[in-house]
Amino acid sequence: MTRCVIAEDELLLQEELVKLLGEVWPDLEIVAACDDGGSALDAIATHQPEVAFLDIRMPGLSGLEVASSVLAAGLRTEIVFVTAYDQYALDAFDRGAVDYLLKPVGRERLAATVARLRDRLARGVADTTQLAALLARLQSVAPPAPRAQPLVWLTASRGVETRLILVDDVAYFPSDSKYTVVMTAEGESLLRKPIRDLLEVLDPAMFRQVHRSTIVNLRAVAGVTRDDSGKGVIRLRNRPETLTVSQPFMALFRHM
Repeated sequence: MTRCVIAEDELLLQEELVKLLGEVWPDLEIVAACDDGGSALDAIATHQPEVAFLDIRMPGLSGLEVASSVLAAGLRTEIVFVTAYDQYALDAFDRGAVDYLLKPVGRERLAATVARLRDRLARGVADTTQLAALLARLQSVAPPAPRAQPLVWLTASRGVETRLILVDDVAYFPSDSKYTVVMTAEGESLLRKPIRDLLEVLDPAMFRQVHRSTIVNLRAVAGVTRDDSGKGVIRLRNRPETLTVSQPFMALFRHM
């Protein structure tokens, strides 16, 4: 059975894509449906699916960054990009090598994409060279996603105390599904915001997701090493613990 990961941050569009795929590709196994880029990259690395549908714009890592990391990690996953921005996507895509879907996704267009995917999978065709070229073009012409001004201060709790913390003083943010811990040189505080929302307001030039549940402040990084399994280990300047960088996220550090 063919396995698939879906990454779409708008829940209604995600549910509609799952529904349509069930109609046009009934023997497809959807092993994960994600709403942010970090979760999508982690799911692809874990399940190594034959196919992934990636929204180009997502919280945290974009679909382009996820695809670049998948390519750098040597994972053989067919990528289908989902986008609402046809003004640049239509000119950049090579039909037949890498597929794309425009929002809202239509059943006939999806069926045509599925037919091409099944044909390539049956023939064992996976042209990573064309995917790499496409990513380079898309990243050069894609308009930047609109963002609010990066967060400067945040309010977090430590026991019964409410603390005002300068974002630059944060070493890293570990998170569970609902809350995020703020780690500074002085200790830890609790932020009642999921990591997915936090990624939208942090400066992407300074804060890097290194795991689906961890964001690190690059100013706090003393060094990054790679172990034998391909995972990274981060040493921090003002904290004694080390952080693990999931193997697929290591591609995001290749220029450091």
